[in-house]
Amino acid sequence: MKLKVYLSGEIHSDWRAQIIEGCQKEGLDISFSSAVTNHDASDAAGDSLGEEQNAFWRDHKSAKVNAIRIKHLIEDCDLAVIRFGEKYKQWNAAFDAGFCAALGKSYITLHDESLVHALKEVDGAAQAWAQTPAQVVDILKYLTTQA
Repeated sequence: MKLKVYLSGEIHSDWRAQIIEGCQKEGLDISFSSAVTNHDASDAAGDSLGEEQNAFWRDHKSAKVNAIRIKHLIEDCDLAVIRFGEKYKQWNAAFDAGFCAALGKSYITLHDESLVHALKEVDGAAQAWAQTPAQVVDILKYLTTQA
């Protein structure tokens, strides 16, 4: 089974690369997509629509431009992995999880045990909770190789 997997959330570590490389090592037939992970580029996504003096309006325009990509990729995926890191609050990731749930898309949350209470509703709607990228790879291997 070929899967299209959307990788959402924290952008300050290499968790995406770990999952992609782990799946490649296993020879899994999976295509991956993601929001723009270059923080500066993402923040500037709406800059071509006109300069803003107020940071709120700059962020608002960029969020809407980014949402075009994110909405399409989530609608097109078979499964999403939603990563919550320790350093920053990933409100965007929580939104993506809610969007997946609303669309009936399966998703796996990826975070450490310290966030269990804060993410209880997000985890409650997820099909799995993983603590490491390797666990995600194991799930993806199971999904794509079992007869």
